[in-house]
Amino acid sequence: MAEENANKAPRVINKSGTLKMDDKVAATKQVRDISGKKMERHGRRDRVKAETGPKEFDEITIAIDRVSRTVAGGRRMRFKALVAIGNHKNKVGIGVAKGNDVTTAVNKATTKAKKSMITFNMDGETICHETRTKVTGADVLMKPAAPGTGIIAGGTVRSIMGLTGVKNLISKSLGSTNKVNIAYAVMEGLKAQVPRGKWVGYENKTPKVKTETKAPAKKVEAKKTEAKRVEAKAPAKKAEAKKAETKKAPAKKAETAKKAPAKKTSKKEDK
Repeated sequence: MAEENANKAPRVINKSGTLKMDDKVAATKQVRDISGKKMERHGRRDRVKAETGPKEFDEITIAIDRVSRTVAGGRRMRFKALVAIGNHKNKVGIGVAKGNDVTTAVNKATTKAKKSMITFNMDGETICHETRTKVTGADVLMKPAAPGTGIIAGGTVRSIMGLTGVKNLISKSLGSTNKVNIAYAVMEGLKAQVPRGKWVGYENKTPKVKTETKAPAKKVEAKKTEAKRVEAKAPAKKAEAKKAETKKAPAKKAETAKKAPAKKTSKKEDK
């Protein structure tokens, strides 16, 4: 009965007209090479997994434009990508590249941005001072801001500053709206940042610190011994003064007593 049921089971036939191999048959089948030797099947190769740790630099695609070039046979269409890259501290870079497709253009721009990275100076979480930079038609003004202000800027400036450690900034684009030129103007403004210690006239200004001049130990000890001597002599002088006052008081009373009867006798004689 089991054999009859196996024969009646549906069979899958390939396009070539052969029966499809069952799983049981495939497990027992031995593979041989051209010379007829058995080929051993080992386990699946260990695939090397890429490191999934945090990236050193983050990148952002600011703009992708389609550009064309007129040639003898017509127009050749390509893509231009503007990419910014940074480490969320004080390193940032931008790159512009073209390619036949978007992915090629972005990859080229990323490699250019890595090569053109700069390191700029910061004052806490803002820039060191106000700057106004002009690159071709772009004119960008950047000012430092107080903590809690945030980044007040347009799209291109905000995208670049988001990849740096600057958290407070006020910016205004006063010229062209070309994103590439604005990006280059922002980079020039960051390059021009000078730390506070190197400002003109600030180098000689040092904070005044009150320094207490300590007297020598010998002088201090001498002053203490003199003070003790004065304190010891003071009670003796007070006691002597009190004794002198007490001696003078009875003498004065005796003199007044002697004078009083003499006056009375003189009055009686007059009478």
